[in-house]
Amino acid sequence: MKKIGVTILSLICLNCATKEKELALTNYQQWHTITLAFEGPETSEAAEYNPFLNYRLTVAFEHEETQYKIRGFYAADGNAGETSAASGSIWQARFTPDKIGKWSYTATLHKGVAIALKDDGGTPIEISSASGEFMVVPSDKKGADFRAHGRLVNDKGYFRFKDSGKYWIKGGADSPENLLAFEDFDATYRMQSSNEDGEAKTNDTIHNYSPHVQDWQVGDPVWKDGKGKGLIGALNYLASKGMNVAYFLTMNIKGDGKDVWPYVTPEDFTRFDVSKLSQWEIVFQHMQSKGILLHMVLQETENETMLDSGDTGPMRQLYFRELMARFGHHLGMNFNLGEENGYAEFSPISQNDGQRRAMTDFLTEIDPYNHPILLHTHSHEPYRAIILDSIVGFKNLDGLSLQVDNREGAAEIVAEWKQKSKQAGQNWMITMDEIGMWHTGAQSDSLTPNHDSLRHYVLWGTLLSGAAGVEWYFGANNRYNDLNTEDWRTRDRLWELTKHAMDFFQDHVPYWQMQPNHSLVHPSGGYCFQKTGEVYAIYLPDSKAYSIDLETTGNSFEVKWFDPLKGGDLQSGSATTVDGGGSVPLGLPPTAGQDWVVLLRQKNSKKD
Repeated sequence: MKKIGVTILSLICLNCATKEKELALTNYQQWHTITLAFEGPETSEAAEYNPFLNYRLTVAFEHEETQYKIRGFYAADGNAGETSAASGSIWQARFTPDKIGKWSYTATLHKGVAIALKDDGGTPIEISSASGEFMVVPSDKKGADFRAHGRLVNDKGYFRFKDSGKYWIKGGADSPENLLAFEDFDATYRMQSSNEDGEAKTNDTIHNYSPHVQDWQVGDPVWKDGKGKGLIGALNYLASKGMNVAYFLTMNIKGDGKDVWPYVTPEDFTRFDVSKLSQWEIVFQHMQSKGILLHMVLQETENETMLDSGDTGPMRQLYFRELMARFGHHLGMNFNLGEENGYAEFSPISQNDGQRRAMTDFLTEIDPYNHPILLHTHSHEPYRAIILDSIVGFKNLDGLSLQVDNREGAAEIVAEWKQKSKQAGQNWMITMDEIGMWHTGAQSDSLTPNHDSLRHYVLWGTLLSGAAGVEWYFGANNRYNDLNTEDWRTRDRLWELTKHAMDFFQDHVPYWQMQPNHSLVHPSGGYCFQKTGEVYAIYLPDSKAYSIDLETTGNSFEVKWFDPLKGGDLQSGSATTVDGGGSVPLGLPPTAGQDWVVLLRQKNSKKD
């Protein structure tokens, strides 16, 4: 008995020591970014022995349930966003832990080839703090902040939070595409103005977002003694309207704006501007805290063959690795292979199908977090279909960032490619990201107060056809266009209308389980999204009498109406219930003179 008692006491003491050790560890929160800094060789952006080409930092993170291998990056003095330093001996790695409990890490810095696909080769270099442990505790965040929910992934054509399983639908800004052409970022300027046909006209002025300085709040981030308020305020405004995505290019050399690149200069693709990228990261972190998805567009049609003649060679690999190392840790983001990718008459020098696949494969290989990868399309046939027919069903491409010139046909295009991808063995995510025509897009509220055609054909038409979200492109020829817009309030009403639709989908229907069947609505002109026999969401373009074909179900349904102009609660119309078994009238809406959305729900059932 004495021996057993000693053993138990020893175990208790050992357990106490373990607990004491764990309590001494640094605590981080789940889904919050951890930035680890390591002191290594002194170097600079301009060093003859190029730090971006010749050093490789890799950090292995381990938890009892999972492990990650993360690439790090050269960080100059470790505070370059504030100091604008171009030299120093600090190397960093950013990681977002998804599991609660104890983690350990081991970092290695190798001198040698940095861009090889596999993490091998080179000579090990001594660095400080090369290993350690830390604890991860639950996140304290709430609301839209991605740190309250976890990482977004693609699940059979829709965004879903990987950990909670909750689905998420997007709505927001596709313009300005040169969002990062901001005068408060280091070394940011326009290479040359443009007056080319087919693109927005520019001068030598880049963004300051001064109308949104008023939206910056005390406690919001800034850098270098108060810089950044215009862009941070703009993102605050967008979030205040309930929008949750912003589209931006990370490189438009040779493109429309010619004012965004991650490099020290737009002529040398081997050296990255550490301070500029640190300032981008400040903005990206704020976007995540506001629940705004980073829609990261990697190139434009004009520059898609600029790196390695379109191949995924050393310069493209380096570019992708730097973006992944510095920004891949973010929870809400997707990669876009490039605007209008592939051949068209106006862009004959282009990537081919093999090059698109190689890009997709490489991004998949180096991404430890499985961010969705989308392909931005051309706006019309035959160019769109020629490219998409070649790549539909490709396992590593998650879907399409869709561009459509004819808004009246947008819903049909979404439904077509949802169906084609399903037939090819993969349910593509399709997001309606650029509506035409190219010269018009989404005009200001002052010109189109309720955005009637966009609301009808694009917003409700595409969402009820299986789109995973919408973004609004501002056109090339508008006063506040795709390149020069400083104030998102020019589309204030458009954000409101978009939020109404997003609320309907999030609150009332299991959209991830539904399929379009517009032919059920009579007379034609409406849209129907169904989970057969359980729920039907029907957009009616006016307040006339419509019917729906319920021949395939004998169930009874509750009838409710939703106002796409005002949003709010579901309302009652002239009919309160309908019975399946044939074609049945939907009744009349609460008020006449506008479009409506009808919701049929099987009686005594609830949204999944």
